[in-house]
Amino acid sequence: MIRRFAAAALLLAGTTHLSAQQATGPTRTFTGADLFALEMASDPQISPDGTTVAYVRRSGDVMSDTMRSSIWLVNVPSGKQTPLVASGTGSASQPRWSPDGTRLAYVASEGGSPQLYVRWIATGTTAKVTGLPTSPSALSWSPDGTRIAYTMLVADEAPKLGKAPPKPEDAKWAEPLEVIERVTYRADGDGYLKPGYNHIFVVSADGGAPRQLTFGQHHDDGPLGWTPDGRQILFGAVRTPDWEREPNNSEVLALNVTSGALTPLTKRYGPDFAPQVSPDGRQIAFLGSDDKRASYTVTQAYVMNRDGSGVRSLTANLDRDIDTLMWARDGRSLIVSYDDDGAKKVARLGLNGQLTTLAEKLAGGGLDRPYTGGSFSVSRAGTVAYTANDASRPADVYVAGKRLTRLNDEVLAAKTLAPVRELAVTAPDGRRVPAWLALPPNHQPGTRVPLILEIHGGPHTAYGPTFATDVQLYAAAGYAVLYTNPRGSTSYGSDFANLIDKKYPGDDYNDLMAAVDAAVASGVADPENLFVTGGSGGGVLTTWIVGKTNRFKAAAAQKPVINWISEALTMDSTGFTSRYWFAKQPWEDPMSYWSRSPLSLVGSINTPTLVVVGSEDYRTPVSESEQLYAALQIRGVPTALVKVTGASHGGFTARPSQSAAKASAILAWFDRYRNKPAAAPPVAE
Repeated sequence: MIRRFAAAALLLAGTTHLSAQQATGPTRTFTGADLFALEMASDPQISPDGTTVAYVRRSGDVMSDTMRSSIWLVNVPSGKQTPLVASGTGSASQPRWSPDGTRLAYVASEGGSPQLYVRWIATGTTAKVTGLPTSPSALSWSPDGTRIAYTMLVADEAPKLGKAPPKPEDAKWAEPLEVIERVTYRADGDGYLKPGYNHIFVVSADGGAPRQLTFGQHHDDGPLGWTPDGRQILFGAVRTPDWEREPNNSEVLALNVTSGALTPLTKRYGPDFAPQVSPDGRQIAFLGSDDKRASYTVTQAYVMNRDGSGVRSLTANLDRDIDTLMWARDGRSLIVSYDDDGAKKVARLGLNGQLTTLAEKLAGGGLDRPYTGGSFSVSRAGTVAYTANDASRPADVYVAGKRLTRLNDEVLAAKTLAPVRELAVTAPDGRRVPAWLALPPNHQPGTRVPLILEIHGGPHTAYGPTFATDVQLYAAAGYAVLYTNPRGSTSYGSDFANLIDKKYPGDDYNDLMAAVDAAVASGVADPENLFVTGGSGGGVLTTWIVGKTNRFKAAAAQKPVINWISEALTMDSTGFTSRYWFAKQPWEDPMSYWSRSPLSLVGSINTPTLVVVGSEDYRTPVSESEQLYAALQIRGVPTALVKVTGASHGGFTARPSQSAAKASAILAWFDRYRNKPAAAPPVAE
């Protein structure tokens, strides 16, 4: 019970701190309370004529402790904004223009299940098109604008084994047995999955009964691509008998809208998805890769003939992940986006593989940590709308390099934020390690300050010089914050990412220590006041680090994996870890799993270590954090376990109060072990 109170006190310290700041008036430093004031732009959709952008605006709501989503329109020439769908008590997302630009489809909820709506822009008239039991997604207009295709979960009967005896009338019995037979039976953010499968539907854009187009015990997912004649819809799906055990072997399929007939167009082993048909209907572009069971494989852009023949890669020489593609109006090129050196770009991709950059430094998609991100759309004439930010503000909407929104200018004008600069880092083997250093606001040059090493998850993801609330909160508390892209990170090519293939964690440890050494050598980091934290893959490396060295005063392992055998058999994507990160199954080669499990190093950990996890985390399950906490308690190493109530792995910081309290808990833990500056000697009178 004492230990529970200790963990709870850390969370309470965060919320009490917020109240005290509010009571004493405004402060120039960034605080947890400021999370409620932030707004962020995402999913910018430019109208076909290029005059208007519809985008999703996420705003903090202090009364509901959520980030609400609304849809706004912004006029491109003037920058004038008008709300299309206010958040109110619900949310709105997925704005999609009709081909002629006269209507906008979107999904919105008003206290119930999200439904599909269509707005006539000229008149402001809105029609609720569906009344569905579950939410539609992957909206896609037919080329003639008469229909909208979407995907939706179709409920199925739960499996049964035997039956209970007859229940007397009015008797209150326990709930019936829950029988699970599927390989993937729970998913992070969704919990234990309801029986059912995602399928494709089509509905008249003027309303009416939707028609289900695909059936069976498979998942059919978007994005969806119509053929120009409106007769077929293309999509990616795994429809083989062993689809549950081969989730990464999707094919591009053509669906006849009238008959429902399915025609596979690809057949290689590996994921093929996101198909889009050229304007003349003769070619299909799609994303995919050959699955060779490496921990990281570059996703390439391909084109093929309408019948599936003549498949060729357009980006084999790019060595970067293509994450979105669409055809240019003339059908002679594609517009694609990809991460490169810690930032997203939009480029025109010729059918000869030639790239021409159209927009750079896209960002957006999260607030708490500085991950790469951002999205874009293109008008008929080729004008690009996209989201971007920098280290001083969340994402805004841009069109052709012009910033159209200024969502946080007012609130952030009153704040002195942490400046972020690049830090030159060289690993022991001579490789460059991209790194950034955030300084406390009003930092005095030549003054050493405590340092927090903040490690990204994945491990195949990337940080960049973008806005992050965790970084700002840590810096406002007087810490410099160091974040890096060690080997294994994406956006630097397949060789760099696969340096950790089948050996993670490993040499990435040396990259991180080299970055800390560089921060100390720069004159900023106090070598006697070093701290380390990170989430998910960053939680793995945080625990690995304190098992390897005692140079850090304290650590905070957020949602870590501590035991690869237990993680491989309890995570939501069962089969992923053992297939891509190890050469054999856990029972075939247990020592390989053990030698890379941070639990194997617990006997060497002396660093006070806080453990933080969402109570509904199914990606790196709560049991992983509890194993670390228990092992440290048994050894007598100072520790505390903080659970973010109701939070999933992906939704760890989705609620502003919990995001602020989590950061405050980590700071309280670090402050407990931080060396304070010596007091100045008294002045003689």
